[in-house]
Amino acid sequence: MGINTVLNVQNIEKHYGKPPNELSVLNKLSLKVKRGEKIAIMGASGSGKTTLLNLLGGLDDPDYGSISVCEKNWSKLSISERAIWRNQHVGFVYQFHHLLEEFSALENVALPLLIAGQSMTSAKETSAKFLTSIGLEGRLGHRPSQLSGGERQRIAVIRGLINKPSVLLLDEPTGNLDSDSAKKTLDLILQLSKTLSMAIVLVTHDTFVAKNMDVTYRLIDGRLEEK
Repeated sequence: MGINTVLNVQNIEKHYGKPPNELSVLNKLSLKVKRGEKIAIMGASGSGKTTLLNLLGGLDDPDYGSISVCEKNWSKLSISERAIWRNQHVGFVYQFHHLLEEFSALENVALPLLIAGQSMTSAKETSAKFLTSIGLEGRLGHRPSQLSGGERQRIAVIRGLINKPSVLLLDEPTGNLDSDSAKKTLDLILQLSKTLSMAIVLVTHDTFVAKNMDVTYRLIDGRLEEK
C-alpha cells in the first residue's frame, strides 16, 4: 500500500455530560502517524489516554473533528464497514490480555483471521507460524490459565497483529508484567513493528517503554504535547 500517513487526527474533541457539569476530555487534539512510526502517549490517570485509543480505533466517535485510518474517515463508514476496515487495518493490545479461556493459544490468535474470512486450516497454519517464531510452539494447545502472564501477553500481541494491520494500538501492554516479561513483550512489539512496517500508538506510564518509541507525547488538558 502506498499510503504513507496511516492515521490522521484533525481537531477532535470529546466531552462527557452536559453543561454545567460537562467534562472536556479531549480538546482540539490533532495527530498524524506515518507508516512504521512508533508513538508513545503518556499522561496522568484519567487524562483521556484510553478514550483517545478508542476513538483512534473507531470504537467511539469524537464530538467534533475527524479521524481517518488509511484515508478512510471513521465517521463516513457504517457499523459493518467499520468492522471490516478495523479488522484489516487496526490491531489492539490491552493491559489485560483478554484471551478467551475456552480457546487454546492457537485458536485465540486465529480468531481475527477467521473473522477476515480465512479458512480454519489457513488461519491455524498462519497463527502457528507466528507463535513458533516467538518460541511458543510448545504452548499452541494450552488454554490461557495454563500460561504465564508474559506468555499470555505475547500471545495477545500476536493476535493484535496477526492480520498485519497498518497501525497497532496498545494500552499499557506491559503494565501487568514483571520486568523480564515486560522487556520480552516490548522487544516483540518493536521487532514485529519493524518487520511488518506497522505504525504503533502506545499508551504507557513506563518511561523505559516510551524511550523505545520514535516520538513521545504527553496528554495534558486534552491536547498532545511532544516531550
